[in-house]
Amino acid sequence: MKNITQERTMNKMKFRRIFLVVMDSLGVGEALDANNYQDQGANTLGHIKEKYDLFVPNLQKLGFLNTLNMDENPNVEAYYTIARPTNPGKDTLTGHYELMGVRNLVPFKQFTENGFPRELLDQIENITQRRVIGNKNANGLDIINELGERQLEYGFLILYTSNGSNLCIAAHEDVIPVAKLYEYATKIRQITLTEELKVGRVIARVFTGKPGNFKFTNEKCEYAVKPPTKSIFNLLSERGFSVISIGKIADVFDGEGITKKIKAKDNSEAINKLTDIMGKNFTGLCVCNLNDFDQEYGHKRDLEGYAKAIEEFDVEIPMIINKLDMDDLLILTADHGCDPTFPGNGHTRENVPVLIFGRNLKEPKKLDILDSMADIGATITQNFDTMQPLIGTGFLDKLK
Repeated sequence: MKNITQERTMNKMKFRRIFLVVMDSLGVGEALDANNYQDQGANTLGHIKEKYDLFVPNLQKLGFLNTLNMDENPNVEAYYTIARPTNPGKDTLTGHYELMGVRNLVPFKQFTENGFPRELLDQIENITQRRVIGNKNANGLDIINELGERQLEYGFLILYTSNGSNLCIAAHEDVIPVAKLYEYATKIRQITLTEELKVGRVIARVFTGKPGNFKFTNEKCEYAVKPPTKSIFNLLSERGFSVISIGKIADVFDGEGITKKIKAKDNSEAINKLTDIMGKNFTGLCVCNLNDFDQEYGHKRDLEGYAKAIEEFDVEIPMIINKLDMDDLLILTADHGCDPTFPGNGHTRENVPVLIFGRNLKEPKKLDILDSMADIGATITQNFDTMQPLIGTGFLDKLK
């Protein structure tokens, strides 16, 4: 039921529904402070395009490739620009926080170099009454195939960190029931909230199969820290607007401000869920994360796979646009980079693309570079006439 404040807002807001799609890790060139992260020269999209004959005609109509050099495109059908990251760090929470108007002043802890301290492992072993094995930075699929047989035989708990501020635990479904593994993760979350141990997310992963052929199931749960301040999700939902998350968005924000959570196991399912929601009647924001770009290709440094995933998304663009009503807005962006040509397997500190399409926008063109990714969130709250987030400058007046 609409409240009186929402009724008044609806009479003057420009867009009734805004769809924000986060192309996870699809950065478009090194950020101004990339040298602070040893990421000089990083360019996820640029290097993919350089080494692969990328065919993205539908995204290019929106100015996608023009974001690489910020050159003019007279035939563009959307507003396009890039946004600069300002939150410290280059992990999932850092990027999504900034997009949604949340400032975090101190980067979340990472343990990718030497693993987690022995004191924490002792606590976890005491809590779970299981020996911990692993304790290193690793790709999830690699480590379950390395240690899964021991876990299956002895009931150990696989623990690792995966290219960022996270602590992951994994177990075979026949050894540790899913509910019990989630219980472990909940307890581990509670003991990793101190400043010395505060990782952004604790992640529980379930796998199945036999030695030599282990694979993750769709059973996965993330326990993120609560955002330190209100995000645009809170600002919208507190005023009675819908805030719908597709993919990992709700987990990243620990559910704060989300009115409807929709799970998606991969890009394809996320896009299907997005188009389903576009057929529903609501007023507010829908945020969809496409995580395969990052998880399946960026971290694995699979350039060809990343390129093909972008092309697959490109094919879906006409269907997504056709689902838009006249008073809808579509925004495509990213949260950080993950350059598949860079050493290692971690994220890269990059600017992100910003593509904005609406059927009633008559003057699509290149916009000035956004000083912060938070400008996107501030523009969304401007549209719904809510309080502004603590960071970000809206540019709703530029969309004509």
